[in-house]
Amino acid sequence: MNENKDSIFPIGEKTAPDYFTGTAWLNVLVPKDETGNYTIGNVIFEPGCRNNWHTHPAGQILLVTEGKGLYQERGKSARNLSKGDVVVIPSHVEHWHGARKDSGFTHIAITNIVETIAVNWLTAVTDEEYQSCH
Repeated sequence: MNENKDSIFPIGEKTAPDYFTGTAWLNVLVPKDETGNYTIGNVIFEPGCRNNWHTHPAGQILLVTEGKGLYQERGKSARNLSKGDVVVIPSHVEHWHGARKDSGFTHIAITNIVETIAVNWLTAVTDEEYQSCH
């Protein structure tokens, strides 16, 4: 994937296809630390890739570092994202994020953890839901 050839972090491992439509990579920059309170990962999405609807029991912060992406909370309009954007996701808010169909997208995800749970995965974002954001 040459869109991220200048990325400051290595590409990482492919994400689980059960939770993503398309191809994405995750490089865990800071694994769950000794406090057990958070993890930090660099996520690279190919154009058109998005993750499933999901929630975070203790919230999440996204720091957009490259490309063009989308973020949507259930029942709200999607938000366009680009380099320099920050998304603060409250606890238990159902949402998804990913790349626009015409651009790769990279963000650093700071994910809070409670009782060993960082994320609750839900259903896939349908093609119709995704297309309605463009």
